Amino acid sequence: MNKQKKSVLQLTAFILSMSILISACSNSDAGKGSQAAAEPGKVTPGGELVWALAGTVSNDSLDAHKAGFAPTTRVMRSLYDSLVVELPDHSIQPWLAESWQISEDKKSYTFKLRKDVKFHDGTPFNAEAVKFNFDRIKDPATKASISINEIGPYVSTDVIDEFTAKINFATPYAPFLVNAAKVDLGFVSPAAVKKIGDKYPQNPVGTGPFKLSVLTPSSQVELVKNPDYNWGPANAKHQGPAYLDKITIKYVEEESTRVSVLQSKQAQAADIIPPQNLVALKADKNFNVLETELIQANHQLYFNQTREPWNNLKVREAVRSALDLDSAIKTIYLGTSKQAWSPLSPQTFGYDASLEKSWKYDLKSANETLESLGWIKGADGYRVKDGKKLIIEFLDTQGNREKRLDLLSILTQQLKLAGIELKLISLPSGTYSERSLKNDYDLLAGSQFSGDPNVLRQLYSTKGPSGKNNSTRTNDPQLEQLLEDGLLENDTSKRIDIYKKVQQHIIKNVYSIPTYVFQYSFATVKEVQGITFDSPAWPVFYDAWIQK
Repeated sequence: MNKQKKSVLQLTAFILSMSILISACSNSDAGKGSQAAAEPGKVTPGGELVWALAGTVSNDSLDAHKAGFAPTTRVMRSLYDSLVVELPDHSIQPWLAESWQISEDKKSYTFKLRKDVKFHDGTPFNAEAVKFNFDRIKDPATKASISINEIGPYVSTDVIDEFTAKINFATPYAPFLVNAAKVDLGFVSPAAVKKIGDKYPQNPVGTGPFKLSVLTPSSQVELVKNPDYNWGPANAKHQGPAYLDKITIKYVEEESTRVSVLQSKQAQAADIIPPQNLVALKADKNFNVLETELIQANHQLYFNQTREPWNNLKVREAVRSALDLDSAIKTIYLGTSKQAWSPLSPQTFGYDASLEKSWKYDLKSANETLESLGWIKGADGYRVKDGKKLIIEFLDTQGNREKRLDLLSILTQQLKLAGIELKLISLPSGTYSERSLKNDYDLLAGSQFSGDPNVLRQLYSTKGPSGKNNSTRTNDPQLEQLLEDGLLENDTSKRIDIYKKVQQHIIKNVYSIPTYVFQYSFATVKEVQGITFDSPAWPVFYDAWIQK
């Protein structure tokens, strides 16, 4: 390591230490989270990889700054590069930035950029491009999604010279380097955005090892190798263009179909393998199975705090007590995923393990509590108070992704035993957004991928990017102050303590009910080698190749 990089890494040690619990692959690193690198001379370049994707590229399509749907983001990782890369040993290393310095007040980051990087349209990646991208995310007209949370208190970018950019924040922003490694802060071509305009999300132009060839709506995305690529991240096993000539991503939402096309070798890869098929594929020498915990805010049931009776803590506690999540999750996921006890997944920085088993299934208590609050069971078994039935209107737009509707079916039956009717309302994404923004729901559910606990600010604070439209409609000054403290604190131990208090506060007040910890699975035919995962857990194909 040269002296410049060594000094940079020492200078950023306080940030790197915050990432101790954040894994870029999995808890067991390469054994579960990547395939072994090929020996020199063993790689056979070329060929097409067909990937059966669990989901579709959503309406925001392939715009790095607008995408907020996990399947879309998994596809985007091949199109866009980041300033830095987070390694499996939790360190932050160079990628599009060769080095960086942090100001004494911890409010500015000055990046020295590579000078040889070009976008897919041939235009240069430079400090002006960095400024354009960060300013674009901040601009309300962009309607940025996950990326707006990732830039936190961003203020401006100064172009020091052609390849030096100084990124400024209003306050110290502890998660920044971790966030800068993610595809949500990947770089779009300024020239392409200006030229293509509103159609850019369907015509993405990045600097990544693959570029868009064809996007067929509701069907598939075809990516081809970027022949000029020669700026892989610090953890890449080679430099120069990717080994694969082409990646075709087919949208295959139906679980059994994904497994079928993999087993028949119509596809060489498939993700989110159903639990019942994982064991069989692992035992079959003709396939490789990779698994890694998705670093994120876990899938949770979010109560609308502004609507009765869900604004009553005792009612929320009764709902939680009526759910036997342990048995439901074992039934649906067959041991491939476990019950969640915190808003954060276990590998996320600051996870509070003390919350595990901090509440229990207690149907008797749930019934007694609701009875004492005046909710009386009728002849149909459902409770009524003042002529109103105890119904939870649950809005959904993602279908059976990760078997969520299968899980919901069991939870619906469990709630019925407590006299609560769970009414599922499935909506297209546009209508779903409209109703949720109008506060017209009792319960929402979802997860949010992120490598840092600051994601909770987006979900639970009126001061976060979601504002008053946060998932639970929570307006809790104590919680908001803790989340603001976590945003500013650079001391590792103090930051961990803050986020433990945040998790405890959310669970104590039952603002949400965590359900399961998601294990992302990715299976390939045995000939496919070299796939790895980034943080939070998206597949990386730069070093991937197909044995011939």
